[in-house]
Amino acid sequence: MQLPTPLLRKKPDAYKNTFGHALILAGSPRMLGAAALCGLSAMRAGAGLITLGVPKSLNLTLQRKIAPVLMTCPLAETPQHTFSAQAWKTLKANIQTFSAVAIGPGLTSSPPTQAFIKSVIRDCPLPLVIDADALNALAQGHLDLLLKSKAPKILTPHAGEFRRLLKRSTIPLETDMVARCRLAKDFAKRHNCVLILKGHRSIVAAPNGRDCYINRSGNAGMATAGSGDVLTGILTALLAQGVEAFTSAKWAAYLHGRAGDIASKKHGKASLIATDIIEAFPQALKASTRRSL
Repeated sequence: MQLPTPLLRKKPDAYKNTFGHALILAGSPRMLGAAALCGLSAMRAGAGLITLGVPKSLNLTLQRKIAPVLMTCPLAETPQHTFSAQAWKTLKANIQTFSAVAIGPGLTSSPPTQAFIKSVIRDCPLPLVIDADALNALAQGHLDLLLKSKAPKILTPHAGEFRRLLKRSTIPLETDMVARCRLAKDFAKRHNCVLILKGHRSIVAAPNGRDCYINRSGNAGMATAGSGDVLTGILTALLAQGVEAFTSAKWAAYLHGRAGDIASKKHGKASLIATDIIEAFPQALKASTRRSL
């Protein structure tokens, strides 16, 4: 399968709404960087519009941190300046404004925020990327929420998060590729989702329980804070542009790793940071126009 058509930009009469509007729900007082990285990587990955949903008292701080090409949406918050359960009521009334949603990076595990996360996963009618603290919410006995709506969902756990989802702490996921593939495909089928099991040779499993892609791009320099947030942004951008979920996940994993490989040649693996991956993304995309996965 070749690079998804929206990324080729072949339509001369296209305008920003042609390429979707992504909503990213991320950030808390100590982790606003997660929201900024997700938003900027989503813009680099081709989404026409990006809105960052953020606890309302953090809105001005986030606006100073992010690029001017991104919009923000201040939402109801707790006294600790994290999302409150009431935030979903505001979003739900206007959710059809958007094309795809991401939730999780930097949200914290406070009970009101976890209630907000669960409401979004249960009720969101749009393609949804579930990462970080949203995965932790599911791991608290709430995997059934994945089946509450028919909207496509992509989960992005690393090995530790996946073990928590499975409630199996001793599986050698970092070293046993056979177990990684088998468990990823089984989980994706049982929960009707696409799963990206991140790590060396990330695995992308389809909800049919059969199709599985093993990604071979990327390097050890990408084991750095914020790298996963960059992947979440890329995924959300592809979904917002109308790319099917399993295809989005395969290409996001590959392009994320390819950008990391390009960045490591410039900066070295030890010095690589997440923003280097974003900066290298245009080159990775350009180099992939004739590639098939």
